[in-house]
Amino acid sequence: MDPRPEPMFSSRRLRSLLWRLDRLLERWERGFLPPTASLLNKNNVFRWHASPWGGGELLAVNTFQPLPLELLLGIDRAKAILLRNTQSFAAGLPANNALLWGSRGTGKSSLVKAVAATCFPGLKLVEIHKDDIAFLPMIAHHLRPYPLPFLFFCDDLSFERHDGAYKAMKSVLEGGVAGRPDNVLLYATSNRRHLMAREVVNEGEAYHPAESAEEQISLSDRFGLWLGFHPFDQQTYLEIVEGYARSLALPVARARLHAEALEWANTRGARSGRVAHQFIIDLTGRLTSP
Repeated sequence: MDPRPEPMFSSRRLRSLLWRLDRLLERWERGFLPPTASLLNKNNVFRWHASPWGGGELLAVNTFQPLPLELLLGIDRAKAILLRNTQSFAAGLPANNALLWGSRGTGKSSLVKAVAATCFPGLKLVEIHKDDIAFLPMIAHHLRPYPLPFLFFCDDLSFERHDGAYKAMKSVLEGGVAGRPDNVLLYATSNRRHLMAREVVNEGEAYHPAESAEEQISLSDRFGLWLGFHPFDQQTYLEIVEGYARSLALPVARARLHAEALEWANTRGARSGRVAHQFIIDLTGRLTSP
């Protein structure tokens, strides 16, 4: 009998470890609970609910209330492009994954939701939290057989230091050797044009500056559409406020509406669709209170 201990990384131990990892992966994938035909027919919006034991399921969202497209002002070009792309996808035609990037509160998330709603009931919107990005390839794989278009929506997306989830995002955008499922499309919003933080890629710049820059843009480049959102000027901000006030039939004079809306924006230090909506909520409460 050989008294020497078996090496830590012997071929036998390595094969055993790989076998165990294979079984864990199978169990993880079996943890996906496929949606029923009844669930898909009755609902248009879902969110991914990850299980703490691996896998997860799609849960129907019954409180989805997107803003009407006509109330999203100041973003006409992005609106037209994203609407056309989404309608093509819902009709079974070629379409691009889209990255909506830019200033906070300028309507990126609201636009995705409003555009998706115009394509219901054929299109199914699936919200996936940025903490669950690692599940993207598995979800896409399991939804491939369904004869419905699924629009994945990842809001406020970015990747920080030591975050390996961007590899799962790359896998879904490109599809690997199997290709991206024809019935899956991905829309993401971010405050960053390049989804990886600058400090993440700058770690290696002292040695490989070109490679660091390439890593920074490589993920964003995989989106076929880049739609930029920028701060609103005063006129656009006031037009948005007026649009909200008209839709709610608020009994307020135009001069007062403008004056109070500008004062509200000054206290917030920004003019955006979000700030306009928050102002209208406050104004509505004041005008309707006893």
